Amino acid sequence: MAQPGDKRGLAFAAIVVVIAAVGVYLTMWPDSGRDAGDEPVPTATSSATAPPARSTPLATASGAPFDIYSYLPMTKAQLAAAADLAERFTAAYGTFRFDEDPAAYADRVKAFATADLGNVLARTLTSPGTVERNRADEVVSTATARIKSIRSVEKTSVVFIVTGTQQIAAKSGGRQLAADYAVTVSQMGTDWRVFDLQPAGEGQDGDSEG
Repeated sequence: MAQPGDKRGLAFAAIVVVIAAVGVYLTMWPDSGRDAGDEPVPTATSSATAPPARSTPLATASGAPFDIYSYLPMTKAQLAAAADLAERFTAAYGTFRFDEDPAAYADRVKAFATADLGNVLARTLTSPGTVERNRADEVVSTATARIKSIRSVEKTSVVFIVTGTQQIAAKSGGRQLAADYAVTVSQMGTDWRVFDLQPAGEGQDGDSEG
């Protein structure tokens, strides 16, 4: 488990939680979940109808646009890279099938993690009890993941709350499972690695470097 480190990042936690959906999704990625056919069809309006008001960017007292990232201990690009890794890791963690080599499943997940966390996850994912239960029920799980919020941001680490959704096919019946995870992503040189994974109610609040 990581220990709290540079406390300056926590001063921004409240701001970051508010901008998580906007700052991460609206400014970093397009809405991939919306099909082109989902766009509303324009309807005819009276010529007397005023056009919708044009939104203007939030400005500072000087009149310059407000840049939330200038107040964070990491750049927009760093935050985007960390968020992308957290989502890809969570999706890989929930994607497996009963007839594959358990070691191959563990290796896919370990590729996103630090060495220590990777070894812990490998022992869990390849444990005989887990493997036999999945084989007996012929479980095939396909997962997706999406950032829900940011719990805290530090100079070299971020704790994301990630919703993982599994579509499961099995002899016992198909089902969908969803769970929130606290995923701590830490910067290691120019790369990022998952440092910790916990249920969202038990996850970390601080920097892995401290």
